[in-house]
Amino acid sequence: MVKHNNVIPSSHFRKHWQNYVKTWFNQPARKTRRRKARQEKAVKIFPCPTSGPLRPVVHGQTLKYNMKVRSGRGFTLEELKAASIPKKLAPTIGIAVDHRRKNRSLEGLQANVQRLKTYKAKLVVFPRRARKLKAGDSSPEELANATQIQGPYMPIVREKPTVELVKVTNDMKTFKAYDKLRFERMNERHVGARLKKAAEAEKEEKK
Repeated sequence: MVKHNNVIPSSHFRKHWQNYVKTWFNQPARKTRRRKARQEKAVKIFPCPTSGPLRPVVHGQTLKYNMKVRSGRGFTLEELKAASIPKKLAPTIGIAVDHRRKNRSLEGLQANVQRLKTYKAKLVVFPRRARKLKAGDSSPEELANATQIQGPYMPIVREKPTVELVKVTNDMKTFKAYDKLRFERMNERHVGARLKKAAEAEKEEKK
């Protein structure tokens, strides 16, 4: 039994816990509803791809993620210009444009320009009016064979580096990597002093 002049314990069990229970029994119905919505959207935007406009390949931000590539918001004006696509025409043929993005590397620019050129080569442009073809519209044969692309179009795939196998030689076995690193580190530290010493020796020789 509890001694001393303590507070009488009270068990707090009357919290109406059933009022705070959340259920999620509509998951199967939501799944069906989302699928129907995707189908209706595909019919509505036909013959455009269901995944939306073409996006560029960009690198992630910060030192932690910059080795990973992902899809960006849109192509830069410089990339569109290099691919010979007018910036006002690009959104009408399914290419996303981002005028704020800047190209920081030549490799990234060339990769996205090649992506645009590949897309342009495969592109089938439907005319606004069926009987009135304009310059840039696809031929009737291409229009007849065109199908709507389901899922991601031109997905971003990261190439896996290949490993070249070689035989271990005696030179490799006798090579001491740690000693080599320490030696080169010492050379790097003393390069300034050695240059100064060589310059002083050359000056004394001239005298």
